[in-house]
Amino acid sequence: MIAALFRRDGARRRAVEGLHAAISLAARRPGLYTGLAVPDTVEGRFEALCLHVILVLRRLNRLPAPAADVAQDLVNAVFTQLDAALRELGVGDMGVGKRMKKLGAAFYGRATGYDAALDARDDAALRAVLARNVLGGEGDAAGLAAYVLAADAALAGADLDGLLGAGPPFPEPDAFAPAPTGDRT
Repeated sequence: MIAALFRRDGARRRAVEGLHAAISLAARRPGLYTGLAVPDTVEGRFEALCLHVILVLRRLNRLPAPAADVAQDLVNAVFTQLDAALRELGVGDMGVGKRMKKLGAAFYGRATGYDAALDARDDAALRAVLARNVLGGEGDAAGLAAYVLAADAALAGADLDGLLGAGPPFPEPDAFAPAPTGDRT
């Protein structure tokens, strides 16, 4: 399937658009915001999208060709969407370039931090980088870190056909939400 897909640009574009849409849906799951404390703000949604894209890119970068091409096409699609979103928010042409440069630096900085913590299997470092980036330095990222570890493990078993067909196998965020605390009298 993959070889035929990459002989036709239109099919390739549609496959990457489908992957991008699946990642975007995963990044908008309510449990991320209600159970795992991702702020339900423009910044929080950017962080959730970056996190999910980075997790998929980690997997794509470990798969054989043409996965590297898919990874580049995915990054291009994500940044095209971000550019369009900035313009929709009313950012003028002069400001879009500067903001896109900042978003790109933020994205790649996060990718480096998440990769280092995940590659080292360092739970404390992962919690710290998630708390700083996704939670804005506030709160406990233990549940979010558990979600990310489970997502990374699930993605490790995915092949390119699966990613482009069924989509990334992200777990349900609600399963990682901390148990409610409080006095129940």
